[in-house]
Amino acid sequence: MSESLVDEPPDTADLGTEPWVLREATLDLAYLAQTESLFALSNGFLGLRGNLDEGEPSGVTGTYLAGFFEHHPLPYPEGGYGYPEAGQQLVDVTDGKIVRLLVDDEPFDVRTGRLERHERVLDLRAGTLTRDVVWVSPGGRRVGITATRLVSFARRTSAAVRYEVCALDGPVRVVVQSELVANDSPPDVESDDPRVAEALSSPLEPVTQEQRGHGATLVHRTRSSELVVACGADHQVEAPGDHAVESEVQQDLARTTVVAHLGSGEQLTLIKHLAYAWSDDASPASLRDVVAASLTSARSDGWQTLVAEQRAYLADFWRDADVEIDGDAPLQQAVRFCLFQVLQAGARAQGRPIGAKGLTGSGYNGHTFWDIEGFVLPVLAATRPEAAAAALRWRASTLDKARARAKTLRLAGAAFPWRTIDGSETSAYWPAGTAAFHIDADIAYAFERYRYVTGDEGLERDCGLEVLVETARLWMAVGHHDRHGGWHVDGVTGPDEYTAVIDDNVFTNLMAARALEATCAACDRHPELAAGLGVSADERDAWARAAQTVHVPFDDELGVHAQCEDFTRFAEWDFDADEKYPLMLHAPYFELYRKQVVKQADLVLAMHWLPERFDDAQVARNLDYYERRTVRDSSLSAGSQAVVCARAGHMELAHQYLHEAALVDLRDLQDNVGHGLHLASLGSVWVALVEGLGGVWPHADVLRLAPALPPGIDRLAFRMLWRGSRLCVEVTHEAVEVSVLGGDAVELDLDGERVRVDPGTPAVRPVRPRAPLLPTPQQPPGREPRVVG
Repeated sequence: MSESLVDEPPDTADLGTEPWVLREATLDLAYLAQTESLFALSNGFLGLRGNLDEGEPSGVTGTYLAGFFEHHPLPYPEGGYGYPEAGQQLVDVTDGKIVRLLVDDEPFDVRTGRLERHERVLDLRAGTLTRDVVWVSPGGRRVGITATRLVSFARRTSAAVRYEVCALDGPVRVVVQSELVANDSPPDVESDDPRVAEALSSPLEPVTQEQRGHGATLVHRTRSSELVVACGADHQVEAPGDHAVESEVQQDLARTTVVAHLGSGEQLTLIKHLAYAWSDDASPASLRDVVAASLTSARSDGWQTLVAEQRAYLADFWRDADVEIDGDAPLQQAVRFCLFQVLQAGARAQGRPIGAKGLTGSGYNGHTFWDIEGFVLPVLAATRPEAAAAALRWRASTLDKARARAKTLRLAGAAFPWRTIDGSETSAYWPAGTAAFHIDADIAYAFERYRYVTGDEGLERDCGLEVLVETARLWMAVGHHDRHGGWHVDGVTGPDEYTAVIDDNVFTNLMAARALEATCAACDRHPELAAGLGVSADERDAWARAAQTVHVPFDDELGVHAQCEDFTRFAEWDFDADEKYPLMLHAPYFELYRKQVVKQADLVLAMHWLPERFDDAQVARNLDYYERRTVRDSSLSAGSQAVVCARAGHMELAHQYLHEAALVDLRDLQDNVGHGLHLASLGSVWVALVEGLGGVWPHADVLRLAPALPPGIDRLAFRMLWRGSRLCVEVTHEAVEVSVLGGDAVELDLDGERVRVDPGTPAVRPVRPRAPLLPTPQQPPGREPRVVG
């Protein structure tokens, strides 16, 4: 899964470079869709795009619930055996964000009257989006508006808005309308098929409506997937003198209206509590009651409690996860934004998938892909392990669907889907995706990494071992031994989507071998559970033999690994031609598939995730070779390239790739952030800093560190959890200091030296500069990493 990088980054909204906030000092409607994604709030279950409170104007409206989707047909000009027949689309559920304002009967609209002030601030420590407005109506009435929005981390189903209107220079009558609106706008879809548009137009059927006091609840059901969703709102009003409050409810609309007369300096405050619940098997009545309970609890505790809970939750997160960078202000802001968004995507998902866009937009139809396991879960495992465990449990819960998919493909074991929401394969046939069986190994990698980082074997016992066993069985069905005993995996696609349906992709083969080894070790740890899954000694021996004899293509003449069998024999791409990027929009796939041109890190990703399989000389030569052929028409590439460049001693180039990965959304480097954030790229920034510059490798019983900094960064400090202990690693150009801030002492491999770090007694060692073995590698013309000053 990937999206394409544009030739030149477009103009973007100026959000400053403050270390803890994104601040939009003025409103520019040209960037509205971008900022709606950047200012989105979520807790992993419920997501609200950063739309203006009054709902208009908007780029893309959106209120999303993790895993809540509708089916639609998958059109094929010509069908084939095993092609999935139904797609899935994240549904824009009932919109509870809307608060409209009328000032002496004139509606507040940023396109009318005069804006004297319009500032929005996303506070990464408070977890709130605040909007501060001074507006003069066309009739000359001047009012101040402050709106603060949050989606609660502490209360999974809850969100809230505090909306304040102040009369600034005279008496005025204000009317505030707070609404719940269903079926307001259909989602953007990746299809021109009219059947798809029809299926997703007004996807919510009304089930029941209920008015209660100063609020209401709407219950709807999707037409095809038959999922039920309930949304409710309740209100608290503070206003001087007499004021009126009325509520009404219809099938797709609930409205609470407040009318107040304000003297100069007087203020009306509306606090809007929201609650959402959905299920594929619970009754509408039970979901309605869940919403009612959530609303009553939030209203009873009050706004200040919600704000305090939010700040406390984030203080706890930043205590374990913060990254400090001295010398690069844009990167400092960006890395905290990246961490915040990863937390928002996964914190309270709990039994629901984490989509490639999180809950910030409907891009990719809301699907989850392999890059969540590869780039997002490593961050959560080391900063919020309970969220990583929940995501892995969700993946394990889809195992029966993966088994069914493998059976359809005439394979043993489980074939996890290329793209999905509920665990079913929902990708129309595509060589670069359908043949990407490496996702099974990526999922096994995520389970193994979680166990190493947390030390928790409970997840493996509960569900991880079964996942490992079934993926191992798939690899034995997909791979085969040749007459010389070598084990091969043919006819698959690796991470590079410009080289499809090929034999012996190095990344796939090595990841499969690692998964087989991990499964053998897990069976040894849990022999009774393995026996219960039908694992025999012969089957285990077959896994071990395949892993030991895996074929890894290597070009002896060039001294580099071939990305796949015969890759280095393919014709070279003509980079001197006046090419337009991304290539997939300007060149036929037939040409891409048979040339030495790489869309995204593939062999380089293998060196990132499997460093033990490559020596320093191989890393240097491979990096030099593949940098010259990688066009990075994908957001998944720069983070891994940063890691491998750092390991190879190309520290400045690593720093440049860090910039591209970190600022892909804040500077809209792909010109598509309006459809949602690039969650995997955001996760890869933490990975690049910690594993690249920090030199951390967690795939061992002892945590290994070998840090180094590029010239443009004076100091790097990062925090992470390791087996229940809280670590802080502080790196300068001269020294590295490792401290245990909480928990037990930790054994480390610190640049080759075994070190014990006790709480309160930091370990300090000199930093060893990394000397590159080869000159800095070159990229294809015009594809140098994008650096933002």
